[in-house]
Amino acid sequence: MTDTVDDVDLPYNEEEASKQEKIAALQERLEVLEAQNDEMRDKLLDANAENNKYQQKLERLTHENKKLKQSPLFVATIQELTDEGVIIKQHGNNQEALTEVTDEMREEIEPDMRVAVNNSLSIVKTLSNETDVRARVMEVTESPEVSYADIGGLEEQMQEVRETVEMPLEKPEMFTEVGIDPPSGVLLHGPPGTGKTMLAKAVANETDATFIKMAGSELVHKFIGEGAKLVRDLFQVAREHEPAVIFIDEIDAIAAKRTESKTSGDAEVQRTMMQLLSEMDGFEERGDIRIIAATNRFDMLDRAILRPGRFDRLIEVPKPDVEGREIIFKIHTRDMNVSDDVDFADLAEIADEASGADVKAICTEAGMFAIRDDRRTIEKRDFEEAWEKIQAESSENEDEISKTFA
Repeated sequence: MTDTVDDVDLPYNEEEASKQEKIAALQERLEVLEAQNDEMRDKLLDANAENNKYQQKLERLTHENKKLKQSPLFVATIQELTDEGVIIKQHGNNQEALTEVTDEMREEIEPDMRVAVNNSLSIVKTLSNETDVRARVMEVTESPEVSYADIGGLEEQMQEVRETVEMPLEKPEMFTEVGIDPPSGVLLHGPPGTGKTMLAKAVANETDATFIKMAGSELVHKFIGEGAKLVRDLFQVAREHEPAVIFIDEIDAIAAKRTESKTSGDAEVQRTMMQLLSEMDGFEERGDIRIIAATNRFDMLDRAILRPGRFDRLIEVPKPDVEGREIIFKIHTRDMNVSDDVDFADLAEIADEASGADVKAICTEAGMFAIRDDRRTIEKRDFEEAWEKIQAESSENEDEISKTFA
């Protein structure tokens, strides 16, 4: 029987085995080196990224250091353009100077423009017009969630406001054809809580014009001329965004009757009022700007601000009558789970002398009574108890005020 190849013992080759072991060792060493190489490559990338970050920081610090070493620029106003040069007035010291400019710069500048000048009073660049940031932030960018449908019992007042504010903006041709100037402003006056501010919010919601709101107290400032400057900037912002509507709430804060008082505070308030009068009906055209103002103290206002040309319509916003209160009750209970036994006509009769704000408070308090009793439905007795509570709180407040000023 012959042997197969597998059965034959091959002679052991020590040299060949040694080569195989060396190759295996070299391959293992190669794998280790490749792993180390990958690790070093990752570290190099991280180091490059870190180096770039520090390089950017170095460039920024170098730039800031360079700016700090530069001479500061001063703000000045162009007074006049002459053949000899440009006359400027530097802010702060009010010193005038004559400086030369290039032909290119001369084409960019004009009188009353603000510019930046260096130590030698050479014009470096032009600056934008200065307006107080407080005037810019008074612009209403989001419309209030109040429409004319949310106001009850003021149909006549609502119609007059729309005729004064909306119609001149939406249909100016009608006034041109008739041959009259549209009313320039409307003053809403009446007791607190009757809906004066809500009317203004509805105008802001319904009109496409730029709406700018402010309170009269925001124009009262400590330093001389600051309130008047804010009034100028307010109307400047309105001119830049025509058509515009300016709403001044609590206007009595700056438009009270002028007195003989010599205090600096009263004098500053009067300066602010005179600037407002000038903007409302001065030499400069007001443009396509309508004004709405509101006050609880009509008796305190200066006669100068009430004359036609400034406020062409003086609209009284009284407390609602019985029908108005019923409508307001229905408006504020639209989203409330009210029991079937609630009769809004009866509630309107019970809540005699209630303002629109009082009616809203009654609805809120009635809901709180139902929650307190762990009920999901608001009943008639909740509204009655709410009205009693509001009356009691109002009496307590009046007594406290009487004691304070007694």
